[in-house]
Formats: sequence, structure tokens, C-alpha cells
Amino acid sequence: MVIESLHGPLLEISVKYHEEVEFYRLFFKQEMELSLIGLQNAGKTSLVNVVDAFVKAWNDLCAATQGAPTLLIPKGKSFMLQPVSFKGPCKTNNVNIELQGTLVAPKSVVAWKWANNNKGAWIDFSGINGLVIRGGGTFDGQGATWWAKYSDDSDRPSALRFHSCKNLALSATNHINSPRNHISISTCSDSSISNIHVTAPEESPNTDGIDISGSTNILIKDSTIRTGDDCIAINDGSSFINITGITCGPGHGISVGSLGRDRKFETVEEVHVRNCIFQGTTNGARIKTWQGGSGYARKITFEDIILDEAENPIIINQNYRAYQRNGLAEAVKVSEVTFRNFTGTSASEEAITLNCDPTVGCTGIILNKINIKYVSAGKRTRALCNNVRGSFSLCSPNVVCS
Repeated sequence: MVIESLHGPLLEISVKYHEEVEFYRLFFKQEMELSLIGLQNAGKTSLVNVVDAFVKAWNDLCAATQGAPTLLIPKGKSFMLQPVSFKGPCKTNNVNIELQGTLVAPKSVVAWKWANNNKGAWIDFSGINGLVIRGGGTFDGQGATWWAKYSDDSDRPSALRFHSCKNLALSATNHINSPRNHISISTCSDSSISNIHVTAPEESPNTDGIDISGSTNILIKDSTIRTGDDCIAINDGSSFINITGITCGPGHGISVGSLGRDRKFETVEEVHVRNCIFQGTTNGARIKTWQGGSGYARKITFEDIILDEAENPIIINQNYRAYQRNGLAEAVKVSEVTFRNFTGTSASEEAITLNCDPTVGCTGIILNKINIKYVSAGKRTRALCNNVRGSFSLCSPNVVCS
């Protein structure tokens, strides 16, 4: 299949069979005046949008009936993509994208061209079973112009969104400068993210690394996330989320929530975070719920955590942002939460904040083997604890609840 332009053939997508594996390879006519890999023109690199070619390649990939069909995006090549959706279901048990090159979003906000006015994400995968993305390449969301134009994150798209996918495996990829959160996992199950690198400036707004919602049995491991917001946020409807081996910072830490905004009933349970490092983050291990909401955050463990000048290393805030309650005793219930084996330094004197609702409170909260020192000599860390029932042992700073 050859993609044509006024200047002749631009992109050829061929199919090669080898040991029952289909490889969709992209071959470039580099002698063409208009090149998909970017031309040097008066010292400036220009990229051509190739979204139609990618959609056609995806449709062929998804329709393949044998082997493990693979879309190869070659190393050293860059492709400018307009917002695009890749939809399943596909016919094989696994479909593979080998991202060795770079996918680049349009640079300016006005250059983005939306199909059907769907402005939720730059690259969207939905309804796919067994999607595997790997290869060492890069997703570049070109978010700077979005950050400058829109202060409200609801006006900005996510870079990469996975919706209603099962058995997803994302690994060995780089993600930079999303307009909003870099990776969104929504109503997915039995999926993993590993060995990825996510990077955005510390001052970039709402550039979460990974946001999870409505999903179950998700594993995130062995990755580095340095952004302007939560490294990982676990939101409503999520359960059995396992996070291990994450280096986080700068950023806002690893958060459960926020939950209960606009008085909603929202839930998160069975979250296990272990063997993570917080470096220069504004929060460490955090649970945040809105006063006036309802639901629960329960059966959550943070353990084996190393702190390097992290502010607010341990924080439960059941009054994250308050509404006028009009006498109603409403709050998201926080229970069965364990913080265990935290060591390192805090950039804030208040290293532990357990700020729970005076009516609902937090129950079953356990702190054990906590050793957090203030980053500068001569001062000590302290703990704030309100309306909490639980147990606290081997904690420095000492935890006393009112």
C-alpha cells in the first residue's frame, strides 16, 4: 500500500511474514522533497502529518487473523500525528506496536485537528485485548503551548489514553511534555506498565504521569516519573492496583484520589505501593478526599519507601477541598490504611499529616517503622493527627492523635 501526495509516494506499508508473525514495516522514500521523517529546510525541521497512514496500518494490523501482528515504527524516525483513535476489538489475541522512533503531537494548540470534536486525548486506544506497546521510542505531547493557553486542565487533552483495554502491556517507552496527564488508564483490567520514563517540567500544570480510574488488576513497576503533578493518581472505581519500583520526583507523589468531588460517591480499594523513592516531591504517599463526598478508600498500603527531601511524606487529607456541608455528616470513609518502613528526609517540618473528618474520621490507620528526619540539622520533624483511630509504633516523629 502506497500513500500518495502531490510530490509522489510518501510512505509504503508492506507486510512480511516470518514464522507466522506479521510485521507491518514503514519504508520511506527519503529522496522525496516532502519527507515523513522531517526535512532540514533553512535550518528548521518540518514534519508531515501521517495520521491517515497510521490508521490504515492499524486497521490492517487489527484485522490480521494469525500470529502476532506488529506495527514497527523505525528507530531514528519522527512522525507528526494529529489526534487519532485506534479501536478494537482485534482478531488476534495480541497486537504489537514496536515504537522505536518518535511520535510528535502538533506544536501549537491551533494546529491540532480533532475528529468528531473528541478532545479527550491525543492518541487513544479503546476496546483492545492483548495490546503490547514497547520498543524504546518516545511519545512527545508538545504540551508547552497548552500549558500557556489553558490554566484549567479540563481544557487540555491527555497524551495517551487506554480505555476498556484488557491484558495491556506498555513497556520501555518514553513520554514527554503532555498537555495534561501523560497516560490515562480507564476501565482497563489485567494490565501492566513497566520500565517507562515520564518527563515534564516541574512547573508544568496537571501533567500527571499515570492516572488510573475504573480499572482493576493493574501493575506499574520499575519506572521513573518526573512531572508537574502526581506521579501516579489512583482514582474512582479502581481496585487491586500494585505499584513497585517507582522513582518519583519532581511531582506531587503517589496519590489515592482525589475522591468525592461534587459530592460524588467514589471508591478505591486494594492498593499496594512498595519499594518506591520520592525525590523532591511536594507530597509523598497521599490519600485525598473531598469533604461532602461519600464512598471509601480502604485496604491501602504504602511500604518500603525512601524519601529524599520530600515535602509532606505521609499525608491523609479527608478535607482536601471542602464544600458547605449544611449540617450533613458526609465524607469519603478512609480505613485500613498502612504506612510501613519509611526512611529518609523531609523538606517540611510536618512530615506526617493525618487530617481526618471530625464526624466520619479515619479508622484502622497503621504507622509502623517510620523514621523521617528534617532535611536541615537543628530542627525536628513533627506529626499532625486529628480524628484518627489506629496504631502507631516505632515512629519518628512520634504520632499522637487528638
